[in-house]
Amino acid sequence: MPSRRIANLLIILCLFILFLFFLRVDFAGESVAKHVKGDMQSLVEGLRLGSGTDDKTPPHPNYKPTPTYTPPPVRDPFPLLSTSTPPPIPKWNRPRQGLHKEYDLTVAPPLLIGFTRTWPILLQAVVSYITAGWPPEQIYVIENTGVQMANARDQLGLQNPFYLNHAQLKKLGVNVVQTPVLLSFSQLQNFYLFMANTHKWPYYFWSHQDVLTLSYEEGLEGVTPPYNQEGYKTVYELCCQWLDDAQKNDDRWAVRFFAYDHLALVNPKAYEDVGGWDTFIPYYLTDCDMHSRLLMSNYSMIDKPAGTITDTSTALKDLLALYRDPDIVPDFTDPNPPVPPPEAVKDSEAEAKSKRDYEETSPEDSKLEYYHSLRRVSDRMFHYKHGERGRNTWQQGQHGGLGEPFYYSADGFAEAVDVLTEAGREIYRRKWGHRDCDLIGGAGLKPSDAWLVEKDWSD
Repeated sequence: MPSRRIANLLIILCLFILFLFFLRVDFAGESVAKHVKGDMQSLVEGLRLGSGTDDKTPPHPNYKPTPTYTPPPVRDPFPLLSTSTPPPIPKWNRPRQGLHKEYDLTVAPPLLIGFTRTWPILLQAVVSYITAGWPPEQIYVIENTGVQMANARDQLGLQNPFYLNHAQLKKLGVNVVQTPVLLSFSQLQNFYLFMANTHKWPYYFWSHQDVLTLSYEEGLEGVTPPYNQEGYKTVYELCCQWLDDAQKNDDRWAVRFFAYDHLALVNPKAYEDVGGWDTFIPYYLTDCDMHSRLLMSNYSMIDKPAGTITDTSTALKDLLALYRDPDIVPDFTDPNPPVPPPEAVKDSEAEAKSKRDYEETSPEDSKLEYYHSLRRVSDRMFHYKHGERGRNTWQQGQHGGLGEPFYYSADGFAEAVDVLTEAGREIYRRKWGHRDCDLIGGAGLKPSDAWLVEKDWSD
């Protein structure tokens, strides 16, 4: 009996202890909740009122000076596309059905074009590839704007830097893919690798958006005859040819460049083998890092001729010129023009020159002469971009969008990218102990040297 009583007492004692424990937890929980609530309230009040401020003299921001010049609104470079479908492309550039199969390619080569800002420049690139012969259904515009579904819902206006017209791209027959968030250049390149894996692409082409592409319609010795002769090859067919050549004759191919990386062919397996792009180097010098690692790993990178792919910062005034509309005189406009001189002449010398170029027609072949006028204009566009103002002024032409979803200051965006770019340069310097692009010839480095070497320069 005594032992039984002791057992009962122990049971009662245990139950009492458990009761006290749960009671303590409940009290503690309530106490913690009150503490967290108090801290959160303090945080909110701190954000609203600040710390150590005198209510009688509230703080005021010190604004930067208002710009004395704002670029004029950008213009739609393809107004016809807003109201109707595009006209047919030049018949000599129309791709043959299943052309890629003629070059033993199992997958129709996709072309990826990334976009973040400046719609007129992107639209020009897309239209130029289509009219030069690239099948539109094989073109993928990668919307990398960071505005989520705003463009798909048609919530942004043309003056917004991140404006992209999904409806017009669909009229052209191209695909639009949206990144989930705004990606840097190196992140976007790795997103291309992700797409290749998702779609099971054994290869893909990618292009910058700030290009104007023409096929070799006048012919190029050893590459293609002129457009009106048997055997003529467009930029698309030549790209298929060089892809076939790489697969059959080079088991260590990584990249084929066409005017450096303004248009590039990629072997995803080679890129993955070296670890993809270094996303800690988001912009400039990230190509030096990636391409050097490919060469260090004995992969090949070769430049091949496929077409005239011009690096531009301006857009044709009317993209109907690429469809060879005889009523359109090829000329270009700057989406971010400089401050005009005090006595600007409406019909500038450049415009007059463009008209003279076009009017110097040859009665023998008006089609080829129109092509020559496009070539001359594209040459002027190239030299304009590489003039005194800098290569990337085109990225800051649109300054609208205030009040629209995901609005971000155009100037602030440009400055933020500059800061990230310089941070990436510093990471590159620390990673390799070398400041320049010549990691192999100038520093004798190999992949395993990353982050292990001292800097090789003196400040």
